Amino acid sequence: MEASNLHFLAILLLLVTNMSAITSAAAASSSSYSSNNNNSNFIKTSCSTTTYPKLCNQYLSSYASVVRSNPWKLCNCALSVSLQAASNASSLATALSKQRGLTKAEAGIVADCIENLGDSIDELKQSIKAMAQIRGPSSSTAKDKAEFQMANVKTWVSATITDENTCTDGSAGTKVSAGVKSQIRSSIVDVARITSNALSLISSLKY
Repeated sequence: MEASNLHFLAILLLLVTNMSAITSAAAASSSSYSSNNNNSNFIKTSCSTTTYPKLCNQYLSSYASVVRSNPWKLCNCALSVSLQAASNASSLATALSKQRGLTKAEAGIVADCIENLGDSIDELKQSIKAMAQIRGPSSSTAKDKAEFQMANVKTWVSATITDENTCTDGSAGTKVSAGVKSQIRSSIVDVARITSNALSLISSLKY
């Protein structure tokens, strides 16, 4: 009889332990889901203030676990996405420049576009480097330095947008085929819009 009771108690203890583990796992899963949902909502809310909110959320939502609810990390990710987009556009423009059958005018427009994109890439790299040097200043000296760096970042990112728009504007008033115009536009428009969103996010930072 005593052995039977001990066996029963052992089974009961095992069931309680398993239930506790299941409850803990469910709680952890729920907490993780809630955290991920909050992170995604933070990005969506932040993007809603940009010029192209849907595009912003499309490109930045995958960084939710990295950004969490940190606006500085969000801006860094936005600049990195802009840099990657500009690099991809530069590669496409370079490939376009090697296509046979381009007229002299078309070759000139593409060459100018490659140069402008090169400037954009340099400016975005400078912006990313400057952002990394800003660390939530508390003293007036640190604040002055942060304001100076942020002014530089905004200037560089704005110049990037100008460079990118120049690529599409350059073909508007010249004898460039519809095919070449389309390829230039398709590779540049998203870059300019993504960069515009990055500038909007940066402009909303408090420092």
